[in-house]
Amino acid sequence: MRRVLLVKTSSFGDVLHTLPAVTEASARLDVRFDWVVEPAFAAVAAWHPAVEGVIEAPLRGWRRAPRRLVRELPALRRELRTQQYEWVIDAQGLIKSAALARFAHGPRAGFDAATVRERPAAWTYDRTFGIPRDLHAVERTRALFGRVLGYVPGAARPDSGLSGRRDSAREADLRAVLLMPGTTWRTKHWPEAHWARLARLLADAGWNVRVIAGTDAEARLAARIAAAGEGRVEPRGNLDTLLDAVAGVGAVVGVDAGPLHLASALGVPGVALYGPTDPERTGPWDSGLRVEAASLPCVPCRARICRYPGPSATESAGAPRLEPPCLAAITPERVLQRLLAVRG
Repeated sequence: MRRVLLVKTSSFGDVLHTLPAVTEASARLDVRFDWVVEPAFAAVAAWHPAVEGVIEAPLRGWRRAPRRLVRELPALRRELRTQQYEWVIDAQGLIKSAALARFAHGPRAGFDAATVRERPAAWTYDRTFGIPRDLHAVERTRALFGRVLGYVPGAARPDSGLSGRRDSAREADLRAVLLMPGTTWRTKHWPEAHWARLARLLADAGWNVRVIAGTDAEARLAARIAAAGEGRVEPRGNLDTLLDAVAGVGAVVGVDAGPLHLASALGVPGVALYGPTDPERTGPWDSGLRVEAASLPCVPCRARICRYPGPSATESAGAPRLEPPCLAAITPERVLQRLLAVRG
């Protein structure tokens, strides 16, 4: 059996976007993977049946507490050097991920200097491959795996390998809609007033409204949204809890963040709300999710701070300005109609 080490440490969505490449490689070849990943996302790597070993690399924790790096790095290095790998694939393309790849036994491969995220990372690889950066993240990783391991990715829809996870999750309530408002970027938030209005519209249409939250601030927001739709806030827990929540509904509505990409990986239908980020590069890859994107001339700006100088759609209608203007232009009524079209 061929054994490959994969380095893809974060973030939640990026790790999920890597799963189809693992599925395809393991289906085409007699190969199994060990995966180097942040502890917060280790469960995602472990969900995939072709991943046999999960090696936790707490890079974010080390950045906050440098003394931990001195204590813990030697043990991580020893763990990475216990196995001889046919290939060490750095699918992250950062200096820090390339440094982790150098610890392992085996030839290193990654994106070339023209297409890698941080150019110095490419200088550390034994083999590099030019994979266009304008490809969707899922297709880009599939292409990299194919070039490294010696096959041409197929034309079939990408498969996350999580179908068994959805089948084993709790029985889905097909009349439930899971609202997923949380994201770390201010510019990717859909206005709270829109979420509350959508929750009310869904309740009036006979849907059971559920809302998820990851942080304390998100929990307070979720409670207000759920109250507007006479719904409930899902219990907070680990990633397995989140998987159960997403798999247990008939549809989702979310912004460009990890939970939305989990819904895509699980094949749950719904509506994806996009503003500053580009759905052509990081949008849902499952056909059951439909994108609603803003049409301002600056979209997609890929910026964490909105600098749009013009009036918002709400201002032109005489209402108070809602931020960010691009997402504020997507009305709850529009989202409801798209959701009804998806669900039939």
